[in-house]
Amino acid sequence: MKDHDSPASEALRLVRHHFPHAVGALLGGSAAQGHTSASSDLDVAVLLPDSDTSRRQVIRHNGRLAELFIHTVTDFQQALEHNRGNRRGTLLFIYDQGMPLLDPYGDLERARAQARASLAAGPIPLTPAEWVRGRYLLTCFIDDLIDVPSTNRYEQLSLADHTLREAAHLLTAHHRAWTGIGKWLPRRLLSADPVHGQALLGGHQRVAEHADTAPLAVAAERVLDLVGGPLREGYTQR
Repeated sequence: MKDHDSPASEALRLVRHHFPHAVGALLGGSAAQGHTSASSDLDVAVLLPDSDTSRRQVIRHNGRLAELFIHTVTDFQQALEHNRGNRRGTLLFIYDQGMPLLDPYGDLERARAQARASLAAGPIPLTPAEWVRGRYLLTCFIDDLIDVPSTNRYEQLSLADHTLREAAHLLTAHHRAWTGIGKWLPRRLLSADPVHGQALLGGHQRVAEHADTAPLAVAAERVLDLVGGPLREGYTQR
């Protein structure tokens, strides 16, 4: 691929065309790591002056989809705190690992320093009520997963998905690690705990391929043991 066709060059042209007043921009996601194809979309973070507005936007530029993470300089810190709160840290990782495209006044470098400080601080811990609710939900999902007949594949697969997600939520929180959704869930899970994470993912795969729920149920029960055990009687939601 020629340099003028590179994802970074495409992203820079996009920013200059749509945001000529940008005070900072970088390319994130797989494209920034060199793992992309001609059909892959672009993740582009854009910093704007405070006279503009923050937003998340998807556009098509020169036939290629681009997901834009747009923030004003003042709004950026609030966005970082929101990312710590949802515990996924999407914006933080983009600014930490992304490829700088333009930074005429140093705003981008200051934003990257803020993002890296937030990453180092880690996600905001779960509250006591969130721990209790997570334990209760995972207990219910495990019980239903064990009980559902293997002939009922729709329910079995749905329960396997919910069991994996809730167990991953609790396990990453236990390690005060970042979580994820979609393709990032297994990546973050294995990064946080290779042993328990692999057991959960392998158990989920076993359900999908062989309709065998036992390995996933056992793996999820071991996660519950780490965070206080199963919770059924006595659960109260306020």
